[in-house]
Amino acid sequence: MVGGRITSEEKWTLSTYVGLGVVTVLAAGAVYFFLLSHQEKKEVTGFDPNRPVPNDATLKRRLKPDQYLVVRENGTETAFQNEFWDNERVGIYVDVITGEPLFTSLDKFDGGTGRPTFTKPISKDLVVEKMDTSSGMQRTEVRAKRSDAHLGHLFPDPTSPTGQRYAVNSAAFRFIPIERMKDEDYEAFLPLLEKK
Repeated sequence: MVGGRITSEEKWTLSTYVGLGVVTVLAAGAVYFFLLSHQEKKEVTGFDPNRPVPNDATLKRRLKPDQYLVVRENGTETAFQNEFWDNERVGIYVDVITGEPLFTSLDKFDGGTGRPTFTKPISKDLVVEKMDTSSGMQRTEVRAKRSDAHLGHLFPDPTSPTGQRYAVNSAAFRFIPIERMKDEDYEAFLPLLEKK
């Protein structure tokens, strides 16, 4: 600096340092936001019993409106107009909220309801049965024990091998076909699909 004035060489040096500082901050910010957005977009696969159940606000953002209507507002899908009513592929049906396997394709049958119908869940410990007197009827509601998701209803059915029919809503589930179970971290559940 000569006589209180900044020389052009000093201006250039100062500009270079300021420019490098701005570039460094922008680059760090870009990396941070890339990692953050990549982390949020990564789909959660598999079932982890230690993963907390998302709250309703998170579910409202994450689930499709028809899924939220079914699992949190006890809605019912239109018969014969839902994703899995006629699905005949081999695999497992997992809770749309937690990813917990609840039913297998081996226990699915055509109950004539226009909804996925099963003879039994993977384990009775995974579901909760409650008396439902809504809509002027007396039925047994079925909910997922861990997530408290409304799944559907349980009815007596003499045509079922167990004498029971679990008529559930497709929107309460994600279907994992057998060929995707290993890739989606459900390999431990493959023995459930071995024919008895």
